Amino acid sequence: MDLEVSPALTIPSSELGWRFSRSSGPGGQHVNTSDSRVELFWSVADSSSLTDEQRQRLNARLGRRLVGGVLTVTASEQRSQLRNREVARRKLAEIVSAGLAPDGPRRRPTKPSRGSQRRRLAAKGQRSETKQQRRRPSAD
Repeated sequence: MDLEVSPALTIPSSELGWRFSRSSGPGGQHVNTSDSRVELFWSVADSSSLTDEQRQRLNARLGRRLVGGVLTVTASEQRSQLRNREVARRKLAEIVSAGLAPDGPRRRPTKPSRGSQRRRLAAKGQRSETKQQRRRPSAD
């Protein structure tokens, strides 16, 4: 089943790789025998569903998460492998859609207002005055 990330991007199931292993955590004797932990991996570098622009954007944004151009997601929260598969698919879709999302608005640099500067300097002078009052009188 293909993974729909957004209306513009669908990752074919043939590009998704799965690996299963034993999960840690609760589950009693069942946890020792079932491979419920799921690893889902997808090669960003080799994907045919991405445009060059999308691939560059994902490489730039997800650079730390990519190992050799491959994005790996693990899920072991649920006790069943089927539910962990669904969780892993959802996590991958969220990561990819966040990586492809456009940048937010640029920050507009602002200056402190004249009044705030005046208040800051007045408070600074007040603190200085208080500390001078605490000093021992000089023996002039």
